[in-house]
Amino acid sequence: QVQLVESGGGSVQAGGSLRLSCVGSGDTYTYRTYSMAWFRQAPGKRREGVAAIDPNGVTAYADSVKGRFTISRDNAKNTLYLQMSSLKLDDTAIYYCAADRIWRYLYEGYQYWGQGIQVTVSS
Repeated sequence: QVQLVESGGGSVQAGGSLRLSCVGSGDTYTYRTYSMAWFRQAPGKRREGVAAIDPNGVTAYADSVKGRFTISRDNAKNTLYLQMSSLKLDDTAIYYCAADRIWRYLYEGYQYWGQGIQVTVSS
């Protein structure tokens, strides 16, 4: 089993920045071999992929966040990050981190999920 725990969420004004973190752990967890991703789900909407990163550092972003969000990982700390800048009202959502040994890009099929953390952007 792999456990993922997100942190760093909260409330921020539009135009502001926030950094999310996701720490991974588990008996058979070898963080550096996993592809990782951030998803989000806004009220009344389907969950969507935001950003993903493979074990080699190759990244992918949803069009809606390109140029504003940056995904990164620190394998020594088993930690995934999402630096969010120029936040908009539409970025308000519950954000989830996800992990899988298979590269799943921004699709939903990741095997392991965190519990989610709220990000609220206000005007």
